[in-house]
Amino acid sequence: ELITLRLGLSIRLEDLKNLIKDPKNITVGLLSQLILLPLIAFSIAWIIEPNPLYAVGLILIAVCPGGATSNLVTFMINGNVALSVSLTAVNGIITIYTIPIFTRLALNVFLGRDSDIDFSLWEAVVRITLITVLPAATGVLIRNWWPQIARRMEQPMRYVLPVMLFIVYAGVLFLEDGGSSPQPQEYFQVLPIALLLNFLAISAGFFFPALFGIEKRNRYTIAIEVGLQNSTLALLIALSMLN
Repeated sequence: ELITLRLGLSIRLEDLKNLIKDPKNITVGLLSQLILLPLIAFSIAWIIEPNPLYAVGLILIAVCPGGATSNLVTFMINGNVALSVSLTAVNGIITIYTIPIFTRLALNVFLGRDSDIDFSLWEAVVRITLITVLPAATGVLIRNWWPQIARRMEQPMRYVLPVMLFIVYAGVLFLEDGGSSPQPQEYFQVLPIALLLNFLAISAGFFFPALFGIEKRNRYTIAIEVGLQNSTLALLIALSMLN
């Protein structure tokens, strides 16, 4: 919430109005995340043929939405924060339906098994509203109604947020996997395909929108949204729902 609040401080009402007037950026961004990214992940898994568990994990990462991390990175590279936050919110709702479809397909194709994954749409809406929409909207209102307060809040948070980002990623990297710590060789096995997915996702997220005439700043934003997924959600599904 703190990250999204800070990002909201950098969004002008004009930015949101422009997104509504020209929905092409959001539409192309959603197509890149919801269709192009899963296709890339499935292609990597089919061509390289890694350990089937890794293949399913690769698909699971690819079908999860973006999160506060992608929003923060977009802010740090001076991308379109309004577009990034909007994509995160909308994609978070849509993936309630797409995650079960793609994950069941991956389980069938690579492991020969089936599993029911059930998400509550209401819970998803509430979660996205509390974590993304409300903090960002609060930041936008502060920015536009009390600009002096926004400027005072911006400076200290500019240094705090990167530190928070580092802590979050350190926690994800060293999180124990279902009670047993992964062996070093497992990281070396999965790292190449993970990096390949990330490289191809960011590249596709940048070049695919160019086919639709999207300007470069928004292409950078979409590339970050496609390249950085909600790994916390992927971990939750893998450990709690798929065992």
